[in-house]
This record gives sequence, C-alpha cells and structure tokens, in this order.
Amino acid sequence: MFAAERRQLILEMVRANGAVSLRELARVVQTSEVTVRRDVRALEAEGLLDRRHGGAVLPGGFTRESGFPQKSHLATAEKTAIADLAANFVEEGEAIVVGAGTTTQELARRLARVPGLTVVTNSLLVAQALAHANRVEVVMTGGTLRGSNYALVGSGAEQSLQGLRVSRAFLSGSGLTAERGLSTSNMLSASVDRALVQAAAEVVVLADHTKLGTDTMFQTVPTDLITRLVTDEPPAHDDRAATELQALADQGVQIAVAGSPGGSAGAGGEGPPSARQRRDVPLPGPRRQGPALRTAVALGAAAEQGHGQGAERAARVADLRRR
Repeated sequence: MFAAERRQLILEMVRANGAVSLRELARVVQTSEVTVRRDVRALEAEGLLDRRHGGAVLPGGFTRESGFPQKSHLATAEKTAIADLAANFVEEGEAIVVGAGTTTQELARRLARVPGLTVVTNSLLVAQALAHANRVEVVMTGGTLRGSNYALVGSGAEQSLQGLRVSRAFLSGSGLTAERGLSTSNMLSASVDRALVQAAAEVVVLADHTKLGTDTMFQTVPTDLITRLVTDEPPAHDDRAATELQALADQGVQIAVAGSPGGSAGAGGEGPPSARQRRDVPLPGPRRQGPALRTAVALGAAAEQGHGQGAERAARVADLRRR
C-alpha cells in the first residue's frame, strides 16, 4: 500500500471513531507501528488529526464520543485481557455495580460464572451478557435509553440508585488522567456514572492504555476516589502512558496491568487470570485517605519478560512493582 493510500485510510478510521490506537491502525493498514507513527505525524502536520499517547484523535483537544459499533472494534485484545484480570476481583456472593461500555461488557461475560453475584447496571449490554447466568441476579436501573451506547441515563437512572450500597463499582470511560481522574464525553452518562460511584465502597476503573492521558469534557470519578485501575501493558514507545501510570500510582491508585496481546495473562482467552496474579494484586481494605496507601502492581507474564521495553519505561514499571 502506497503512503498516500495508507494515510487516507488512517484518516478515515480516525474520523469514523474519534480516537484510534497506533496498534489498531497498524493492524488495519497491515504495516508496522513505526510506519504508522510516521504517517500520523505527517497528517498532524497538515492539521488533519492530533497525536495522543499511543494513538491519534480528531483535532481540537477533547475527543468526541464514538458510538458502540465503532468502540466495539477498537482495542479488542486489550479489552479482553483487562476483563480477564478484572473478573478476578469479584467474589462469590458479592453485590456490585457495572457501568456502561464495551470493556465492562467484556467483564460481564466473565461474571456469568460467579455464583451468588448481584449486578446492578444501567447498561443493556451488560444485562444481556448476564441474561442467561442462572446464578447471577441482574438489577437494572430506570431511566431513558441512550441508543449510542445502549445505556439508561437521566434522572430515572440516578434516582433508582439512591440508597443503594454495594462493595464495588466497575466503570469505564473515554479518558483517564492523574489530574482529573476518569472522564467521559457525554453529560448524561457522566451524571449516572457519578451516581454509581456514590453507591460503591470501592471504585475499579477499566481503561486500556489508549485512554491514559486523554481528557474529555465531563469528570466522572476524581482520582482520589479511584481504588484501582485495571489496564493493559502500554507499548514500549509509549512513555507518556507509563508516566501517567506512575502519576496515578503516586496518588494512591492501585495499578493492575494485564498481559499484552498475545501474552499468557489471559489475553484473548476466556478464563480468569492465574492465582499468582490474584495474589500480586490483593483486594484493598477501606477506601484510602491519601497517597500513603501501598500500591500493588500485577504484571502479565508477557510484561514480565520485557518484550523489548525501553530502559526508562522498564525502570518505571519496576519501581511500581517495588511499592
């Protein structure tokens, strides 16, 4: 494929999805990430898109929200690995809330095997994933259906969550920074997510590496309320994602890193992570009061083998592991 054709395809993907990772672009155009990064720089110089921490976004600062059809095809391997690891933090007999999103939908598919579980959700996709799980009770919020992500939003959804108390909330979003925490591009979705957070003793954020360092319009969970982040291993060249992980850890967020795609930490598989990973990332106690809380880091087997990471980034990850 010639450079002009390749760049046109990259531009069309970004326009269709709002934000696309370099890894995904390289897969679609069937070339290396190095070549894609060069193309993205050229398109940025023309003002046609902006580079963002391991990916490309529409120009103009804040990214817009993509619809479900576009999101469902982005970072699929990463979402699978994240869901595999996140499922390991759910115990039998628990009551949890699960927000809307394609990553939380992947998590829900794995929760169908947890006996005695009660899942409260505003997501039709999450409820559908659990509809035939005989041992899981699903409680839907009220509200108005938002068709772009199949979620119930509005005052009806928020009111149905009043007085609710569960052990954990599992949420996704459009962006995550150490400065503002989790954010999303839609005001109604953000408002319901805040109500889900209020119902939970702990908050677990599911976000792949392309969302690290991305800031969107509406804050849903400030950093000091995030108990744990479950993410994937950023590419070796993505120093800014590693820096963001370090900044989140410095503020007391526990970091759980799933194996990179193709690794042995559950990427692409249906089973939960190994017991060894579970011990590496213990469930936290009461919500922390400051950054002094010890940070636990779980690395997938692929991450532990290095896979060619730069020395500076490897040092950062090693520092996280020692905490």
